[in-house]
Amino acid sequence: MIQTILALMKKELYQVIRDRNMLRLIFISPIIQLLVLGYAINTDVKKIDTAVYDFDRSSLSREYIKAKTAGDYFVISSENPTVLDAELGFKENLYTAALIIPNDFSENFTKKKPVEVGLLIDGSNANSASITSGYAEMIAMQFNRRQLAIPEPIVMRQQMLYNPESESVYFMVPGIVAVLITMITAMLSSMAIVREREIGTLEQLMVTPITVPALIIGKTIPFAILGFLEMSIALLFGVLWFGIPFAGSWTLLYGLTFIYLFTTLGVGLFISTVTQTQQQAMFYTWFFSIFAILTSGFFSPIVNMPEAVQYITYLNPLRYYMIIVRGIMMKGATVEALYPEIIAMIIFGIVIFTSSWLRYSKRVS
Repeated sequence: MIQTILALMKKELYQVIRDRNMLRLIFISPIIQLLVLGYAINTDVKKIDTAVYDFDRSSLSREYIKAKTAGDYFVISSENPTVLDAELGFKENLYTAALIIPNDFSENFTKKKPVEVGLLIDGSNANSASITSGYAEMIAMQFNRRQLAIPEPIVMRQQMLYNPESESVYFMVPGIVAVLITMITAMLSSMAIVREREIGTLEQLMVTPITVPALIIGKTIPFAILGFLEMSIALLFGVLWFGIPFAGSWTLLYGLTFIYLFTTLGVGLFISTVTQTQQQAMFYTWFFSIFAILTSGFFSPIVNMPEAVQYITYLNPLRYYMIIVRGIMMKGATVEALYPEIIAMIIFGIVIFTSSWLRYSKRVS
């Protein structure tokens, strides 16, 4: 069986190498998308999850917190948590900003002395971080005018985490990597089997001693290899061209990508069982990719989507993989911080790949 699988893998790889259009799709398209999307996309920011550390605990500090949350910008997700857990909260995406009010806030404020209020911002998304900073400064200025009728007695001291240069490309490129590996592996695996059916070689394979498991494994492993190659090219291009720092573990990223490939290859295998031509397979894969991209948080934060759509995003495996890629690359997140997304990916991989395997086996029978 191993020799059969290796022969099928060799055959698939040879077909890809001989197809110039496929080679362009695999190797040139990712670089173009990295260049275009890495520089072109910006998003609006609302409902910023914020942790509040109020060491003053006075009526004035509470009024200042109320002023921060009066609009549709800052949402208090955690109030007076443990300071030592601040970094963990950022890595686990519990909040994207942390407001720190010193214990001498009200005393200095009433004496018209400068007051330094701390604001930690998750700088992974440079665009969101910059807008968050602008919102905070604007609200502080309005609070100053209301209370003292003098400009800026509060001085906001900020620290940009994970992306101190405020480069939006640092946020976009990891997302593009996740999108590319989703589209390419699903499309290649769906079109390969349909292509065999179109040219008539699938029926020839069926009359040979090749078993269904060997056929499926031999067909999917080459595209998993190409998926890893695609991801490696995109990552290297992002690191070398855009200068993106890689904060986490390469081994962890590739290991979790291996888990995610069970989902994308399973989707491609399923599409191959419900289509008759390569054009149909490409259309179905494109439809799946559009849904996955738009509901993954790639373009805009999921929290800004309508509530009904937010629930739909839980059915999107790319949502979880997007968090993993960005978390590992930008924040150096570990398994402890990413275990909810890892569990979700494992469940998706088992359910989708097994279902597609069974459906394909039934179709062949």
